[in-house]
Amino acid sequence: MARTPSLTPTPGRVTTAHPPDVADARRYPRQPASGPRSRTVPTPSARPPDPGSPALSVCPPSVRDVLRPALLDRRPIAPARTSRAGAVGAPPVQPSFADLDPPLRETTFVVVDLETTGGSAETDAITEIGAVKVRGGAVLGEFATLVDPGRSVPPQITMLTGISDAMLLDAPRIEQVLPAFLEFARGAVLVAHNARFDVGFLKAACRRMQVPWPAAPVVDTVRVARAALSKAEAPSVKLSALARIFASTVQPDHRALTDARATVQVLHGLLERLGSLGVHTLPELQDASRDVDPARRRKHTLADHLPAAPGVYLFRGPGDQVLYVGTSGNLRHRVRSYFSAAEQRDRIKRMVLLAERVDHVQCAHALEAEVREQRLIAAHQPPYNRRSRAPDKASWIVLTDEAFPRLSIVSRPGRHPPEHCLGPFSSRVRAQAAVEALQDAVPVRRCTIRIRRVAPQGTACALAELGRCGAPCSGREPVDDYAAHVARIRALIRGESDEVLQTLLDRLTVLAASGRFDRAAALRDRLSALVEAVDRGQRLRDLAGIAELVVAQADGSGGWHLAVVRHGRFVAGGSAPRGIDPMPVVDLLVASAETVLPGTGPLPAASAEETGTVLRWMARPGTRLVRTSAPWSTPRFAAARWRSYVEAAGLARRQLLDHW
Repeated sequence: MARTPSLTPTPGRVTTAHPPDVADARRYPRQPASGPRSRTVPTPSARPPDPGSPALSVCPPSVRDVLRPALLDRRPIAPARTSRAGAVGAPPVQPSFADLDPPLRETTFVVVDLETTGGSAETDAITEIGAVKVRGGAVLGEFATLVDPGRSVPPQITMLTGISDAMLLDAPRIEQVLPAFLEFARGAVLVAHNARFDVGFLKAACRRMQVPWPAAPVVDTVRVARAALSKAEAPSVKLSALARIFASTVQPDHRALTDARATVQVLHGLLERLGSLGVHTLPELQDASRDVDPARRRKHTLADHLPAAPGVYLFRGPGDQVLYVGTSGNLRHRVRSYFSAAEQRDRIKRMVLLAERVDHVQCAHALEAEVREQRLIAAHQPPYNRRSRAPDKASWIVLTDEAFPRLSIVSRPGRHPPEHCLGPFSSRVRAQAAVEALQDAVPVRRCTIRIRRVAPQGTACALAELGRCGAPCSGREPVDDYAAHVARIRALIRGESDEVLQTLLDRLTVLAASGRFDRAAALRDRLSALVEAVDRGQRLRDLAGIAELVVAQADGSGGWHLAVVRHGRFVAGGSAPRGIDPMPVVDLLVASAETVLPGTGPLPAASAEETGTVLRWMARPGTRLVRTSAPWSTPRFAAARWRSYVEAAGLARRQLLDHW
């Protein structure tokens, strides 16, 4: 529909769209195929799932389609998916539409342009809105209206745009126009030339009207032009200059709808130019407008073979060495981000420039991906990874094996029984704070000398004179009396009593009431470190003490993610999609899972990091226990009852730091 010279245009008028021609199709190139895909067809006997029922009812069409045993070793991963002997490989996964970005030719754009009374979104107002809705090169509709700004139009603006006060006398106010425009643009990508200006005015109008901004994706043709065109080709990126470069049939004239139509043709020209550079989706278009090292951007093809599925990726360098290992719920999207402006870490930018290929291991679900990542980092020691390089590096508090045990900080609990081990701690400093807290409440000896069981001949220290040690070194405290102190610590570790924690809390209360705030704050932090360690140790030890555990977690679409855990170690994982009975899958996973021969210590089969990862995954909502070889329970006096204290202590510590 041609634009009429009426002084009172109707907001939101829509014109008839024209079919796209061949040139339009070239502007929206098809996205290249990412490789063959397959899909799993449920067997006719599969019954409908019921994730909300107590009994799992979600059967594999074949073992290969659903089974994912976690037989993880330290051998290098080949570019293609591999598995150990006897293990069943991952099924090919057909990505859902939610996993894929639609190509640009299927994306709806609303190209908008505004005329205003000035340059400030806070103090000036909109006088005209023009917008064109396009998809695949076809115009779907147009929106045009004058807007009463509620004030006079400055003379210089009238000279520039031709919009005068007389033209705006009968125009609608922004309160009438804005809801109609937001409905016209709903679900589309907003495009503007110098989008900061136009979108800024629209957002300001929404704020004044207390209307929520829809937060639509925004594309700025100024930024896209700077990325797509060289300085020699486009010395200026003004709309009029770009319209000449792309031979636009519409020349901008500082009127909203005309400028929006010109911007549409500029957008099509830019998309045609960027299509040859591998820009086929909206995220790629948005990324193309950002400042990225060309050498890094050219490596985006390294991600072309990756699936839109959970797994682990490995960047490899010139000598085939592993540079970096990561995990993601969508491998293709995550690895693509390394070649875009989304990646801001300098060391990772350097890593990407060195990378020559990206290998991947597709996983059944996030837990398998996290565990594989941790084991691969520990095995390959990638130079650009910082986390998980030393999963066994932790501090533990143990009771020494002697007649008069003392508290000792070690890096590995080794042969010590679980009830003699407290931890793990993230640092030796935290472990030392917990030791001091225990020594405040329990009069165990602090000296490191070896004390004979019979007739010790040591000399009592000052702590004995202060009543903080029974002086077993000098024979004042016999073995049986001293054993009572050790029993209190063992009871705390096993969760049989929290009397030690209560003793410390009572002492803290007394210090605070007497105004000794510095000592009270120090004791507060030591008690917090002790509670955290006891709580974490009890939860990890309880899980590691179960010989076999099968866990199911709802996948959000009617199916189940399955995991087999033995002594706290992840040994097999798989999925049962909607319509597939999970119980036969569980049987296959258990039968083919890694055999675990537990060692000694509180965590006999896996690192604290891996067992903690399994525990966090199991604690998510929607998780169920399918099978267990022994009851999984929490002690009556477990330190979990003290988590509220830890939160309060952390809040007090942060408030004090903020104050200072």
